[in-house]
Amino acid sequence: MAVHKHAIPKSVDEYSPALGLQSIAVFEAVKGVLVLAAGFGLLHYLHQDLGDAAERIVHRLHMNPSHHFGKIFIEAADKFNDGKLWALAAGAFAYSTVRLVEAYGLWHRRVWAEWFALLSGSLYVPWELYEVIDKSTGFRWGVLLLNVLIVLYMAWIRITAWRRERASI
Repeated sequence: MAVHKHAIPKSVDEYSPALGLQSIAVFEAVKGVLVLAAGFGLLHYLHQDLGDAAERIVHRLHMNPSHHFGKIFIEAADKFNDGKLWALAAGAFAYSTVRLVEAYGLWHRRVWAEWFALLSGSLYVPWELYEVIDKSTGFRWGVLLLNVLIVLYMAWIRITAWRRERASI
């Protein structure tokens, strides 16, 4: 009877470069903290007239409230109520939690975080590609390029680990 040797999957990636994983972890943590701050910023506007707040913001940015972007911003703010603010803030808190947990996992070289970064980054690429096709800007190209590089790097890490595991069996 043949005995098959099965390796127990590792939970910590001991081989991949820590600098690469920690760089991505910092990037994810920054996104998480910025969105967390935005969530708290939204809560600041509870029980306030958002139309008036939007007008003040438009004036502070020296925008003309009767022109296209200023007008759209003010009209959108007028449609918000406390319930929508709570929902947006909750979404921001959930997103920031996911980003911060991913950052923690990558910083500590956890295999689950590598898979998560690969999957979540891959999910954003089609949306970012659509954004570039819809309106090409340097910022949008930069976001797309950075995300594609992260996805390729994470794929390289996981493929390398898979090959290493197969070679050891």
